Amino acid sequence: MAAMAEEEEEERALLGEHGGGTGGSPGPPRALPAVCDPRRLPHRLLVLALMCFLGFGSYFCYDNPAALQTQVQRDMKVNTAEFMALYAWYSWPNVVLCFLGGFLIDRVFGIRLGTVIFSVLVCVGQVVFALGALLDAFWLMEAGRFIFGTGGESLAVAQNTYAVSWFKGKELNLVFGLQLSMARIGSTVNMNIMGWIYSRIQDLLGHTGSSTLGLTLMIGGVTCLFSLACATILAYLDRRAEKLLCKEQGKTGEVIKLTDVKDFSLSLWLIFVICVCYYGAVFPFIGLGKVFFIEKFKFSSQEASAINSIVYIISAPMSPVFGLLVDKLGKNIIWVLCAVVTTLAAHVMLAFTFWNPWIAMCLLGVAYSLLACALWPMVAFVVPEHQLGTAYGFMQSIQNLGLAVIAIAAGMILDTRGYLFLEVFFTACVCLSLVAVVMLYFVNHLRGGDLNWSAKKRKKLQKVAATEAEEQERLRRQTEEDLAKLQPKADDFSLRNKYLSKLGAQLPDNYSSYLPTMAHRSVLK
Repeated sequence: MAAMAEEEEEERALLGEHGGGTGGSPGPPRALPAVCDPRRLPHRLLVLALMCFLGFGSYFCYDNPAALQTQVQRDMKVNTAEFMALYAWYSWPNVVLCFLGGFLIDRVFGIRLGTVIFSVLVCVGQVVFALGALLDAFWLMEAGRFIFGTGGESLAVAQNTYAVSWFKGKELNLVFGLQLSMARIGSTVNMNIMGWIYSRIQDLLGHTGSSTLGLTLMIGGVTCLFSLACATILAYLDRRAEKLLCKEQGKTGEVIKLTDVKDFSLSLWLIFVICVCYYGAVFPFIGLGKVFFIEKFKFSSQEASAINSIVYIISAPMSPVFGLLVDKLGKNIIWVLCAVVTTLAAHVMLAFTFWNPWIAMCLLGVAYSLLACALWPMVAFVVPEHQLGTAYGFMQSIQNLGLAVIAIAAGMILDTRGYLFLEVFFTACVCLSLVAVVMLYFVNHLRGGDLNWSAKKRKKLQKVAATEAEEQERLRRQTEEDLAKLQPKADDFSLRNKYLSKLGAQLPDNYSSYLPTMAHRSVLK
């Protein structure tokens, strides 16, 4: 009862303009503090902070294997192919869940319960992963990564859904940029702190081994508990705002129809190829990068962790900047081409030279940030709005499929051929991506597509299209009004028939006063 009374008081406070009264009614209620009012900026900034931290734990723990590659392979006695299977097991469930995540949020759980459930899955997955190390059972670690994967990608969908529900228009681009930046901060902190935590636990226990690794991973799981707490608080605030503002619960808006795949254009398939080949040369490389820098460039473990995380460090501040730049200038294909060429140069430098690797990794970080901002929006330019859910779901699905296969292949190459052949393999992936970008440029040019339009031209044509749509809507309404004027009014028609009946006039059956609409239809015949 006390909780209900408190909620009623909050509602009266929020709607204070209707709360005042006379004649014994209570006086005007006190206004809500700004941080408690869902319409005020301080409250929305609190929600934004919770949204950003919602995925922090997931991104922090995703690259736990990369931060502890040496320790995992040594303590669990596995080769590189088995080590990279930890990344593959994360990706396998998301080959399917990318299609189902939006459906589960919209139709089954709802955004609030769905977010909490996905956060719990992430926590459980990380705990099982750590228990696998504690019990010296590598199969259990793989099972943990599978569970972790079932929650991780769907949690990202839920995070975006919350953003769309709370922020609109120009705010949304900034919010997405801030969420991506926080995700990269989580990955960066993981790369630089997990090795240090392992060393401290090693000093405490006095030995290395699976128990030391398991305790380290369990401590890393605290970040997942923190994100779960954020999900719970966010669910409460969203429910409260829904009641106070009479707003609807957020939905993804995705409509997944697998039959739409047959209608995908060549341009969209080329975008898929670029996505798979490019990210396949980035994420698996980062997963194996720490030992690469130790062995080839003789870096210390701490230096190797630092340089391996530079891609994420650069991405954190640069993603919003590049997003704004692409929005202002357009020319998406040119930006993607620049990103792919820069990435190719970075991999060639790492493979065939002994130049300072900081140069190549900084180039890779800039290119990675630029490609993400230019590539993903292009899907919306080549797909009708009703097919966007299917297109993005399919793109994420084949991206996860490609990452799983490439991760396993990279581990096998490293075990049998060494780092030089591995870098050649990654270079070949980027070359395939480059070929796809060039083909996309010419296909778009020959078909008169808009992927490489400037932002100014696209805005102008969108304005013309909007004007035409408004004109068509106006003509449609005018036509409906004209037709309505031609139809007799039912009440007048009924009164006329009753009057004739009183005079004794014989009315046809189709002139029944009880069926005026049927009568009108018979006249039209």
